[in-house]
Amino acid sequence: MTDSYRFGIEEEFFLVDAATGALATKRPPEFLAAVREALGAQVSTEMLQAQIEVMTQPHDDAAGAAAELKSLRRTLSQIAGRHGLGIIAAGTHPTGDYLTAEPSTGERYNAIMEDLQIIGLRDLLCGLHVHVEPPEGTDRIDIMYRMLPYLPLLVALSTSSPFWRSQATGLRGYRLAAYDELPRTGVPELFRNSAEFDAYVAALQRAGVIADASYVWWAIRPSLKHPTLELRAPDSCTFVEDSIAIASLYRALVRLLVHEPTKNGGTGVVERALIVENKWRAQRYGVAGTFVAEYGGGAVSVADRLEAVLTDVLLHAEALGCAAQVRHCRAIVGGGTSADAQLAVYAQHEGRVGNQRALSAVTDWLATATLQ
Repeated sequence: MTDSYRFGIEEEFFLVDAATGALATKRPPEFLAAVREALGAQVSTEMLQAQIEVMTQPHDDAAGAAAELKSLRRTLSQIAGRHGLGIIAAGTHPTGDYLTAEPSTGERYNAIMEDLQIIGLRDLLCGLHVHVEPPEGTDRIDIMYRMLPYLPLLVALSTSSPFWRSQATGLRGYRLAAYDELPRTGVPELFRNSAEFDAYVAALQRAGVIADASYVWWAIRPSLKHPTLELRAPDSCTFVEDSIAIASLYRALVRLLVHEPTKNGGTGVVERALIVENKWRAQRYGVAGTFVAEYGGGAVSVADRLEAVLTDVLLHAEALGCAAQVRHCRAIVGGGTSADAQLAVYAQHEGRVGNQRALSAVTDWLATATLQ
């Protein structure tokens, strides 16, 4: 492995009724067969039948990854349309209700649902996952440990889940509030090397709690299947450009941490507690919020936090050929995330036509914006 920091992106989508935008609680087998014929291993089911996931090939070029994401969305949408379905890219579906959700079938899903019970059904949530492959010999747990301070910013940039079960939640990113009900989620503990992580996983395996490390669902984790460090915190982004910007920022941050092996090396229990607090603030306020600054520095806006990170990371983004994509994060902060746009559409309609029709307008906007 060279210094290319290859990366791949996984996007989860909601399947919806093409005519109404309502959540499609069942996934037609003929639709799934057609998608698998077209996309092969690049498509996957998720825990609930209302969800579907696509995966890019490994890339070392951000523009190529963006083109493939657009192609995957277009192909998935076209096949869905032939079965009366559509797709929506967002962390939550505005009117979806987990009480009507149908679990996917299969040995793994059956075992997970048996273990999680109602919490598994509440996983009516879609995320963006980014895999980055560091140079061979890199301790991925060390990079994960030192990446933790950046998680709140990555969450804020991705927020797309302001609604839950036909209600405005008051949060820009409700998805993680529901997702973190699951075990082994949220901000990882302060594991500093692979030996510590392996000991943790081995203890759970010996106790019969998990079969392998793929059942560790933290906001960031070492992938079991690939030689990558997988970011899992972001909501599914409605716009491809936002997905690529966040993926590129994360990729450049991995390179920064590899090249500066002492960066964030002093992250301890106080710093982790502030990271958890800032993650909540990202969920609550999105890009309009503030973070608690380290070392008693008061409050810092998301915009200022982004600028401080860009100061450190843009040279690495330029080396990877993705500086333009990373700079797009400024446009996200300046113009708002998908959550801000959804709330604006809702506010525009709710006073005139009421809650349900306003939510329908939001789902219509999401269906259109997903394919822009």
